[in-house]
Amino acid sequence: MLNKTGEKAIALALGGGAARGWAHIGVLRALDEAGIRIGMIAGTSIGALVGGCYLAGKLDELEEFARSLTLRRIVTLLDFAVGGSGLFAGLRLSNRMRQHLEGIDIENMDRPFIAVATEIATGHEIWIHSGSLVTAIQASYALPGIFEPVLCNGRTLVDGALVNPVPVSVCRAQEAPMVIAVNLQQDLYGRSAVIKHTASEEGQEADGKNRKQQRSRIGMTKVMVEAYNIIQDRITRARLAGDPPDLLLLPKLGDIGLADFHRAGEAIELGYLEAKSRMGELVRLREVLT
Repeated sequence: MLNKTGEKAIALALGGGAARGWAHIGVLRALDEAGIRIGMIAGTSIGALVGGCYLAGKLDELEEFARSLTLRRIVTLLDFAVGGSGLFAGLRLSNRMRQHLEGIDIENMDRPFIAVATEIATGHEIWIHSGSLVTAIQASYALPGIFEPVLCNGRTLVDGALVNPVPVSVCRAQEAPMVIAVNLQQDLYGRSAVIKHTASEEGQEADGKNRKQQRSRIGMTKVMVEAYNIIQDRITRARLAGDPPDLLLLPKLGDIGLADFHRAGEAIELGYLEAKSRMGELVRLREVLT
C-alpha cells in the first residue's frame, strides 16, 4: 500500500475499549514525536473516534475535551432515551463531535481511514471507508444496549467490537507493509482460565439476600458492559492469533475502568509510555518491512 505521497505506508489498527481508549491519544503523540508517519488508520469503537479525529487534524481538540471530563460533566453529556433501543440517545455527544467534524468526508482526508461497525440484522462486519466521518465514528462506537444504533444507507449499525475489536485484518486488506496494533484489553483479564467448580445448594437460602444485594450493587449496566467486554476480549485473542500485527502495543492501563472517561490524563500518559518503550523495536521493524 502506498500513501498519497507515493511512500510505503505504515498502518495503525486502534482497538476498542471505551474509556481506556484515551490511551490511543498518547500512542499517537509518541509516534508523532518520533517522526513516525502513519499512512492509514483502521479503528473500532473509541479507536475509530481517536483515529478519525487524528487524521482530520482534530486530535488537539479531542484531547482537550477528554482532559476536561469530570464525573459531573459526563452526566450532563448523557441523554437518556426513553423507549429507545439504547439507554442513551447520544445526541449530546454527537452534537459535540459535529462542532469540530461537521462536513468532513472520509475520502477527502489526506490519508485513508476505515471505521469498523457491525450490521445488527445480519452480523456483517462493515468497513466504512467513505462518507461522513461523524456518522462513521458514531456507528463504530454504538455499544448495543447503551447507545442507540445508527442508521446508515439502509443498514442499522452498532459497535464494531462485536466482530473485530482490533482491526488488524482491515489494515492487511489495504496491503500495508507494516501494521501496528493497539490492544487496550490485554490486562483486564490476563490469560483468563478454565476453572473446575462445584455447585452446592448448601447455605443457598441464607445467602440469598446477600447475593441479591451483590447483584444490585453491580448494576444492570455494569453487568452488560462487563459481559460484552469478556466477549470482546475472547474475540480479540482469536483474531490476533490468526492475523497478528507486526507490532502489538499493550498499554498497561491497570485499574482504569471502561467507564472511567474522567481519567483521560492517566490513560493518555500510559499510552504514551507504552509507545515510547517500544519505539526502538518499531524503528527496526520499519527498516526491515518498509
